Amino acid sequence: MPKSLYATMKALPQHRNKLAELLTNLAKDVRAEPGNVRFEVYTLATDPNFFHVEETYRDENAFQAHIATAHGKVFNAAITDLVEGGGSTVVFLEPIA
Repeated sequence: MPKSLYATMKALPQHRNKLAELLTNLAKDVRAEPGNVRFEVYTLATDPNFFHVEETYRDENAFQAHIATAHGKVFNAAITDLVEGGGSTVVFLEPIA
């Protein structure tokens, strides 16, 4: 069964461009993971400092491999001083149809 989630984070105003750059680079790395199905990065139309990332992995094993990657760990460490609250908020999703 696919594993889907979304993550949100709000850049501190002076760090919006840096966060966008980090997310762009992360997207390239994650999309290259063999178990990644989808990794899309958005900002809110009403708040360009607010980022929304949609992710889907082939299955739980692919997701576990994703969270063990070096590029993910480097990204999470890099954003601690760039976003409100020091990190992203992750919401896991369950399909209904």
